Parts: sequence; C-alpha cells; structure tokens
Amino acid sequence: MIQPHGGKLVDRVLEGKKRTEALARTAKAPRLKIDAELVSDVENIATGVYSPLEGFLGEADFRSVLDSSRLRNDVAWTIPIVLDVDRKTADRLRTGTEIVLETGEGTPVAILHLEEKYGTDKGEMAEKIFGTRDPAHPGVAKVLAMKEVLLAGPVDLLEMVPTPFDRWKLSPKETRVLFESKGWRTVVGFQTRNTPHIGHEYVQKAALTFTDGLFINPVIGKKKKGDFKDEVILASYEEAIRLYYIKERTAMAILQMEMRYAGPREAIHHAIIRKNFGCTHIIIGRDHAGVGSYYPPFAAQEIFEHFPDLGIVPMFFRSFSYCRTCGSVVNEKICPHPHEEHIQFSGTKIRDLLVSGECPPPELMRPEVARVIMAFKDPFNE
Repeated sequence: MIQPHGGKLVDRVLEGKKRTEALARTAKAPRLKIDAELVSDVENIATGVYSPLEGFLGEADFRSVLDSSRLRNDVAWTIPIVLDVDRKTADRLRTGTEIVLETGEGTPVAILHLEEKYGTDKGEMAEKIFGTRDPAHPGVAKVLAMKEVLLAGPVDLLEMVPTPFDRWKLSPKETRVLFESKGWRTVVGFQTRNTPHIGHEYVQKAALTFTDGLFINPVIGKKKKGDFKDEVILASYEEAIRLYYIKERTAMAILQMEMRYAGPREAIHHAIIRKNFGCTHIIIGRDHAGVGSYYPPFAAQEIFEHFPDLGIVPMFFRSFSYCRTCGSVVNEKICPHPHEEHIQFSGTKIRDLLVSGECPPPELMRPEVARVIMAFKDPFNE
C-alpha cells in the first residue's frame, strides 16, 4: 500500500475514555463557532485526509506554502488550511490554551490547541494561491471575505457532524482497508464536482485499463453557483456505476471539502488527498479545478513537473471528444477525422439541454444518467 503523504497517516480522532476526559477538561474552555466548510477541514485533518497536517497552519508553514508550495520541512503542500477569526475574538483567546470548536448549533466538534495568532495580507494570499486578485474568482472572493486573524495549532476531533451523505463517507484508514480487501495494488483516483458524462467514463475506464481499481471520489461541499447539487452528483454516479462499471473494480466515496477553484495548486492538493486515501495514480484532465479562463488549459498538468517527489502518479488526459465517423470517444492521438465530425463534451451544452428538459444525446451522456438528473426539480446550485 502506498505510504501516506509525509510518511504517516494522521489520526487525531478522540474516542472512548480520551474523548470523555477531553470533554470534561474543556467544559469551561472558550467556545468558537465554525461554519460547515471549517468543520469539514477539521474532520479532514483529524482523519488523515490532509496528512501530514495535524492542525491549522502556523505562520511559518503558512508563509512557506504561499511562497514555495511546501511546508517548512519541504513536504509538498499547496493550499493553506487556516482558521480565521475577527480581531475581537482573537483578543479574547490566549495562546497555550484549548478552544472548543463548535457548529453554529452549538455542538462541540473539536478541540483546538491554540499555539499562534497571526495576520496576513489577504490580497497577497489570494494572488499567490489563485494567480489573481480578481474578486469575480470564487476562491479570491472567499479569501477577501476572511476575517483579520488566523489561529494555528493541532486539533483533536470530538464528533463527526452528521450529514445527508454519511453513507458515502469513508476515511483514508477505511479506504485503505477496502482497497486491500479487493486485492488492489494500484488504484486510480478520479476527482469530480460534476455528474458523469461519456467523456468522464472514457477517461476513468482508460485509466482503469492500467490499474487494478478505480476510486471515484466526488467533492461534496460548498461549490459555485451553477454547479450540480451534491445529491444529484451522487445519485447519477450510483446509476452509472450500477449499469456500466464492474463492481469488483470500482469504488466510490465522498470527499467532504469545499472547492477552492485554485487550478494548478488545487490539482496538487487533490493528488495529495487521493494519495492519503491509498491511490497510487490520479486522473488529471484539462483545466482541472479551474474556473472561467483564469488558468491555461493544461496548467494543472504542467505543474506536476515541479513536484517529482509527490509520490502519486498523475495520468494526464488532454483533449477528447466523440467522433461520429469512429463511433466512439477519441483523442487527438488516435482519430484521423476532421473537427466537424467531433462532438465536444461541453458541460455548458449538457447543462443547457438538461435545464430545457431535453435528454442529451447518448454520445454525450448515458440516457439512464440523464433521467436521474432530470428527476430532480432543480439539480443546480443557486
């Protein structure tokens, strides 16, 4: 089994006696409410999804990630995982103490061992992560809306917050057991925030040809307006897998995490996460984790040249389309026919057809999958 990123799978989940003692110890500790996206980050730290992180980044690691896409110890890391609070809240919290992180409803989620408080230039942070300060970029808008002070320190998880999608949730410890039980020595991960179309099926099965297993790992969490809703993504994938995938070669579990739309940097982040889940390979397509026209089409593939020590093999897919003459999905290396014979896999076109109540042609999407999507009254985020 592939080693976790940094060599150790982090496990900071408190259970049994340790959890009881921690709750008693922090009964009168300061409370801090965090939103659903930060709850997901806390859970991902504690269950090893973000290995080797043990908590929210301290200032030295934060600066190192922004400047060099690496932690201070030179381990690759591209997206800063931080906890922001306003200055008034920061002033009442003392370093060296424990803070109980809780949901908006007041449910204790985790304990933060507060080690540092520091500020940052949000414009600089946005530019280094996303390559732009344009507030129209959803990731930039998120950073610019952050509060003034960042809190740092290890976290211990007290409680997993229930969601409607828990039956699809597996920790890295659990996926590694699953892959081993299936006898998979090589596993290719597929990151997605969309429903499956024929192009996705093509790249997944092409990659599976060279590996033992396929791990479909949809991102479930906050996304931009116009993206498919989480329940639609999962229902459509379940139907596709049921009808068109070999059960013994396919597994699906969710990644509870907010999309950052950071393009190249997020492609590396996604690769690290899938390595922690136990994947030996990851599919990286055109404009992976991009949005609008902020990144060149293949920047998310080219960035891997700068991370030869990543420890997971990227499988690059450039352009592919459906050729009417060939009668199949093709790429530029195998099809001799002119552009006019090709149907492009346009997410916008598929979305427009679905919105109008029209089933996309079978060259673009399996009819059974389209029917699942169309059964939802409103399948898109507002």
